[in-house]
Amino acid sequence: MAIREQILTIIEKNSRIDVHELAVLLGAEEIDVANELRALEEEGIICGYHTMIDWSKTSIEKVMALIEVRVTPQRGLGFDSIAERIYKYPEVTSVYLMSGGFDLMVILEGKSLQEVAGFVSNKLSTLDTVLSTATHFILKKYKDHGTILTKKYEDVREKITP
Repeated sequence: MAIREQILTIIEKNSRIDVHELAVLLGAEEIDVANELRALEEEGIICGYHTMIDWSKTSIEKVMALIEVRVTPQRGLGFDSIAERIYKYPEVTSVYLMSGGFDLMVILEGKSLQEVAGFVSNKLSTLDTVLSTATHFILKKYKDHGTILTKKYEDVREKITP
């Protein structure tokens, strides 16, 4: 595997790894790893570095929802134009073009169910190319971006044998 792919594989799981440690893992020079990271960023392959937070373990109230959206694609622009209009809203965290019964998957965050519902009914559904939506609220996350968020239940009772 080329150094570029190795770097991407490692930092996808741990974006906080420092260049020195990354170079040691790869058996490469620090300067080569730093230059490759910079090139990956400049080429838009590395788009950002994010921290995954389990908000359910904080006192901050957040509601996440998956919104399936069916739209009419625009001539010459396809789905890109409507996707751009949608992803510019600050509540929207992700937008994906999908196969199946709906065209776009929109993931958004709000402070309450009412706030998310208000976004869908007042902003998203009123866009001229939106035909229909289906809202699904995330009740609990078990695994996110490859990270398990819940601990497996372990039976701690003492085993008694006859």
